Amino acid sequence: MIPMVNLKAQYAEIKDEVEQGLAETIENCSFILGPNVQAFEQETAAYLGVKHAIGVASGTDALHLALLAEGIGQGDEVITTAFTFIATAEAIKYVGAIPVFVDIDPKTFNISPEAIEKAITTKTKAVMPVHLFGQPADMDKIAQICQAHNLKLIEDCCQSFGASINGKQTGAFGNAAGFSFFPSKNLGAFGDGGLVVTDSDETAAKIRQLRNHGSDVRYYHDVIGYNSRLDEMQAVILRAKLKRIDQYNQARRRVAQLYSGLMADLPLATPFEDGLGVHVYHQYTLLSERRDEILKALQAEHIGCAVYYPVPLHQQNVFKQECAGLSLSVTESVAARCFSLPICPFLSDDDTRKIVAVIRGVFASS
Repeated sequence: MIPMVNLKAQYAEIKDEVEQGLAETIENCSFILGPNVQAFEQETAAYLGVKHAIGVASGTDALHLALLAEGIGQGDEVITTAFTFIATAEAIKYVGAIPVFVDIDPKTFNISPEAIEKAITTKTKAVMPVHLFGQPADMDKIAQICQAHNLKLIEDCCQSFGASINGKQTGAFGNAAGFSFFPSKNLGAFGDGGLVVTDSDETAAKIRQLRNHGSDVRYYHDVIGYNSRLDEMQAVILRAKLKRIDQYNQARRRVAQLYSGLMADLPLATPFEDGLGVHVYHQYTLLSERRDEILKALQAEHIGCAVYYPVPLHQQNVFKQECAGLSLSVTESVAARCFSLPICPFLSDDDTRKIVAVIRGVFASS
């Protein structure tokens, strides 16, 4: 069997360091916002090139609290993509705002800056681009649009830890950004976890207050907050992985390049890198008219595969009524043909070639 992500191989590499750190945490009995969370926040802020990094309970919470801290609320419109995981839009709905879904670039699958500009109204208060599958969105154009229209820019970096544009990390372009540490992410915990980053002292103070029951001083509460703190034990694990994140991302890029080279002659579309930034391949996602046949062949050989995302957000039952009549032709076309192959730092060249051989067999049999 070849899994989508080989977490066991990764754990074997960091096992001693992680287990020592966990044992020390248990021995010290400092479980909530302890020294490892504080150290991880400092280390990620330094790595990402931002002033503040605040650990929270999940990537969804990171986006939610970032929107709240930036003053996005009831009736505000937030422009975003429909080709993403639902957490992007959930966070917008949580604050009472309205997600305005626009179309994507047909090659990168990232939100189209031109579509953003066309969707701006007097109610638009923010733009939330997603750096999908690990490829940075066109942040220069998006930032220019936000600046010209006085809009907040909140980055969804839940799939892009370590991706950069001209040496500047995703997450460092907007007013605030949210990261996810779901186990399968490029930087993944052994459970849920998230991070909000910002250069604003005011935003950071609000996030710290909101994540801890609306409290700056224990048992004194100024606003209704949330229980959304990064767990100390997860911070131990994340610190071990953070030291290796560039190595892991380089290995993902190596696997992606091998895949694309081996499939260059096949009638399918391998991932496109637009050259605007460094893609870190959270997913390796292709397009094919014969997707279902390919998935069936891979599953028969016990090879991991998945479709991210089969139903765009504007067509989900939860949004159907408010998005009635909305057509996003590129998004819908991509969703009908996309599929993802295993990719992680520990995928061997032999396994990569085996996966490609199965795909080639589908086309050879026609």
